[in-house]
Amino acid sequence: MNSLPMPKSKKARLGCIGVVFLLLGLCGSGFLVQSVLGKQQPEISLAAEKIPLPFEVPIFGHEVPNTLPATWLTMLVLLGISALATRKMEMVPSGLQNGVEAIIEFFYGFLENVAGEKTRAFFPLVATFFFFILTSNWMGILPGYGSIGVWEEHHGERVLIPFLRSANADLSTTLALALVSVVAAQYFGFKMLGLPYLGRFFRFNRLITPFVRLRGRKRPRGRSELINFLLDFLIDLISGVVEVVVGFLELASELIKILSFSFRLFGNIFAGEVLLIVISFLFTFVASLPFMGLELFVGFIQALIFTMLSLIFFMMATMGHGLEESH
Repeated sequence: MNSLPMPKSKKARLGCIGVVFLLLGLCGSGFLVQSVLGKQQPEISLAAEKIPLPFEVPIFGHEVPNTLPATWLTMLVLLGISALATRKMEMVPSGLQNGVEAIIEFFYGFLENVAGEKTRAFFPLVATFFFFILTSNWMGILPGYGSIGVWEEHHGERVLIPFLRSANADLSTTLALALVSVVAAQYFGFKMLGLPYLGRFFRFNRLITPFVRLRGRKRPRGRSELINFLLDFLIDLISGVVEVVVGFLELASELIKILSFSFRLFGNIFAGEVLLIVISFLFTFVASLPFMGLELFVGFIQALIFTMLSLIFFMMATMGHGLEESH
């Protein structure tokens, strides 16, 4: 078994030792600060925490999940940027209007390479997915998210209930986004292809065809003709049954997309939150900054993945591939 290569120069060895001691020092200072300030080990909750309220809110009662105000804050930021960028529209844009138009134009051109002439129909929803998910993910690492809240008794222990938690760290939010994406794919498919689109899921034509042919066919004469007739009928019947099963599998796959979409986005954002909580607990000061940079990258990639998968599913729903046999 090969050992790790060791630096040969004295300066390199001292540098490695210094990095190790720096990491140990940051870790030790983290525990020291927490012991002095009386901080407890961070509480990691899979579900969104409930913020207690002194008044009643419709539907939620006296408690609301802390991802709800974060969701509204994300929408408020997006609406605020849109309002400021379009407040004084000019033919030759400048300032914020120029920046927003440049981003929108670049994103539209990027999607056009995939969707072609259908981009105009898909762009409003797809762009909404991307900018909402991206903004929510990036706002989730801002100071105050997960660190400012109220102390409550939970299972006999005093835990901090944060006022804000990244919206996509709640399965309810990602499930709603996935549901909108899958339903929109069916809407676009039905809108562009009409009733034949339903033939993607309900393929009964080939199952009925053998019986229709049976009515107009002459009675077989002789044993060989009878055997050939029965074989043709059996093959057509089996093909029809297979088509029906494939249609139901297509329908099931659409439902499974909801789960895969929601858990993929939720899992990655929640894992990032847990990573930042653990790192901030173990280390202090600047040690968590590289991980915040990593979360910025992951937040962008997850927004892009969700957006591109939605666009691809919209394209697949409107292609009409394989529907000819259902006519």
